[in-house]
Amino acid sequence: MSEFLPEGYTVPDNNNYFKFKEGENTFRIMSSAIIGYEYWTNDKKPVRSKDHFESTPNIKLDKDGKPTKVKHFWAFVVWNYKSNSIQILQVTQSSIQGAIKALVDNEKWGTPMGYDITVTRVGDGLDTEYSTMPNPHLEVAEEIKTAHRTKKVNIEALYDGEDPFEGDKEKTADPADIGF
Repeated sequence: MSEFLPEGYTVPDNNNYFKFKEGENTFRIMSSAIIGYEYWTNDKKPVRSKDHFESTPNIKLDKDGKPTKVKHFWAFVVWNYKSNSIQILQVTQSSIQGAIKALVDNEKWGTPMGYDITVTRVGDGLDTEYSTMPNPHLEVAEEIKTAHRTKKVNIEALYDGEDPFEGDKEKTADPADIGF
């Protein structure tokens, strides 16, 4: 036991983007998804589009000098329970996309804005596996509704390479529009 930091201390997550960490990752989807395609440049910047790319200038090269893959993505606003904050989650893993789509298509589950989802991450690199599990339907807590109402997020800015958390643009969805 160390006297340097308080027992149980963890470094705060001040990031605006949700990343799957080892173990359980629980979140509540707070907006409709945007979908598209993404690749990364040699300058380590993402390029996104609603449509598949006809060309990929300056695409990042892998260790063998070959162009990296263009990925299909979903992105939406979420409540991250670990950081107690509104963030953007971008999902490129087909196993997670498939699991969420199966829930949406199932009339007993429906829209994922009505329940929390837990994605468990195990492994690292190419050996990473994900499992996706819905949690029982529960109403969104008032503190989450308030955080969502007050934090401006223009998720469509991802397509333009802009920061979705900056500017005077309207939010992607008003909580009233999506049942909160």
